Amino acid sequence: MSILLPTCLTLATVSGGGWTDLFNGKNLSGWINVNGATSTWRAEDGMIRCTGKPTCLLRTDRMYEDFILEFEWMHHEAQGNAGVFVWSDALPAPGVPFSKAIEVQVMIGVETENYTSEGDIFSIWGASMTPDRPHPNGWARCLPSEARTKGAGEWNHYRIECIDGRVSLAVNGGVVSGGYDCNPRKGFICLESEGSPIDFRNLRIMELPEQTSPWAIEANDAAGFQPLFNGLDFTGWKKPEGHQDNWSISGTAIAHNGKGGDLWSEASLSEFDLIVDWKWTGESQGEMERAVISADGSDAINEDGTPKTVTIDERDSGIYLRGNTKSQVNIWCWPVGSGEVWGYRTDSAMPAEVRAAATPRAAADKPVGQWNRYFIRMRGEYLTVVLNGVTVIDRAHLPGVPAKGPIGLQSHGSQIQFANILIRQ
Repeated sequence: MSILLPTCLTLATVSGGGWTDLFNGKNLSGWINVNGATSTWRAEDGMIRCTGKPTCLLRTDRMYEDFILEFEWMHHEAQGNAGVFVWSDALPAPGVPFSKAIEVQVMIGVETENYTSEGDIFSIWGASMTPDRPHPNGWARCLPSEARTKGAGEWNHYRIECIDGRVSLAVNGGVVSGGYDCNPRKGFICLESEGSPIDFRNLRIMELPEQTSPWAIEANDAAGFQPLFNGLDFTGWKKPEGHQDNWSISGTAIAHNGKGGDLWSEASLSEFDLIVDWKWTGESQGEMERAVISADGSDAINEDGTPKTVTIDERDSGIYLRGNTKSQVNIWCWPVGSGEVWGYRTDSAMPAEVRAAATPRAAADKPVGQWNRYFIRMRGEYLTVVLNGVTVIDRAHLPGVPAKGPIGLQSHGSQIQFANILIRQ
């Protein structure tokens, strides 16, 4: 049975528990750089210091359900933006630097009818929440009851209570905002970098004993992932000679104009899990006749013996594994769907079972213009590909694939963007 608590009731009153430091004041032990540059977050002078660039997350290395979180923060610019996410997913939502979570705004210098610098609370990227007070435009966002935030160069104190699906915020000693019926209500705590430098200090947490509830589940398996792309620049990547300008940074994504030259990681990898978000941008290469591919990897044939084809808006790209263009996880608009390993499916010298396993089991692509997420696993000569939660390639054997090599983003005539490139070795 759930216990409903007033938003001002301290956790110590309920559990008799004590506080635990979330930051040791010396280093970032216990925190995970989810998708930022190595320069974005640092421990210095008893503070977690953030450059604000790129937009990204630093999260705890474990999940929390019912708790009170206290900390202090200070912006250095008159208009500063950041946030703290509670009950967050472990990884960013597809194509964006933000995660599914409840966000507590950490902002100064901006006041509008729809959002403020006084401690808004709102749900983001698939999370949900009912605000304590209706938003003027019906958003799932609670605007603060009063202004208590101090300006640039001054420390502010936040107390965030997250109990039984309810969240509330006290700014510098007074409760100003909250919400209930939150979903999810178990997850990670994240500090958000969003454009301007900010410092955090005196982070501590007090937990309630976990309850047996539908929310007491494990988060998506994200332990050990590190950014292969830092969201800022091409550090760690090799631009193609003569085609450097065809690759650029767009927000926190890598953008390619389709005009030639593959992009390769400097890191050489062997056994790994790889996450890559991607979406098509710009126009297609035009209408083209393409083969219909059968489940065994062969080109389908009509009853009269002619090749079975379909007209599509051609778009083409892919991800090369271990420095090898043959072991390419394809990205395209063919009816069979993305994930196909062209170099193995079309190699007539390969056994039939190899060519069949290199053929997608299902078409799981999202519509053009929407973000897709790949989870790619390499173990020895075996490849698994999950596209948007659907396993499209399941332990396909790739005979002769190199044991080690870099990751490549393919240029094949189409405009495309890549984001949240994360690697777990």
